Amino acid sequence: MNQASDLMINVAQRIPCTEAEGPGKRYALWVQGCPLRCAGCCNPHMLEVKDVEWLKVNDLADEICNTPNIEGITFIGGEPFGQAKALAELAQKVRVQGLSVMVFSGFTYEQLQRSNNPNYQNLLANIDLLVDGPYVQAKHSTERRWIGSSNQNIRFLSDRYEYLKPEVSGWDQGANTIEIRLKGDQLFINGFPHPDLTALLNAQANKASTVKQESVSSLLQESAQESAQESACKSTYKSAHKSAHKSEGKKS
Repeated sequence: MNQASDLMINVAQRIPCTEAEGPGKRYALWVQGCPLRCAGCCNPHMLEVKDVEWLKVNDLADEICNTPNIEGITFIGGEPFGQAKALAELAQKVRVQGLSVMVFSGFTYEQLQRSNNPNYQNLLANIDLLVDGPYVQAKHSTERRWIGSSNQNIRFLSDRYEYLKPEVSGWDQGANTIEIRLKGDQLFINGFPHPDLTALLNAQANKASTVKQESVSSLLQESAQESAQESACKSTYKSAHKSAHKSEGKKS
């Protein structure tokens, strides 16, 4: 595709094709780690800066560009600008192949523009559509299809989505979109779920975890009881065996 790159991205999650993370069908890539701590963040498990899955930019570019029926990629997090250098290179590679790039950032566009970080500027130069600004829980919106709160803005940084501009107050309107996937015994949700749904799912997850722990505890207790019973049986057997020997000795 392009020349080799040694850059890697710490990936929290990825979905090859979704319609809940921007216009059209898109490859969605969540990065791990965020310097911001927005109350009510729908991905709190992606805030901590820790190793999850490090993937090479070239490998991701090949995977994305070989994904059928998508029109672009969306970077989410975590905070994409926390890994701006590698994401800028990935964005550049996929755009060369005709795909669009959309980014959700907790930083405002003005903050990013004022930054002296060249990696920020390079990533901005390779974005078609930017949703900027922190998620504000007090301004939570259930009427923006892909966006969580009313303070967040849509920035058209190229002419790729120029046709959407006349609908800037309507193209993202409608109920929050979510997608639910079941993979094995795990449930995955992407999009921006209503807080009530998030709370319900977290409660169910905690309940399942508690049930699992209780089951393990129950098994351990049963095992301990069985061991105790086995020891008691052995002790009873030894006592009986000694008594039998004593009785035999008296008879002789």
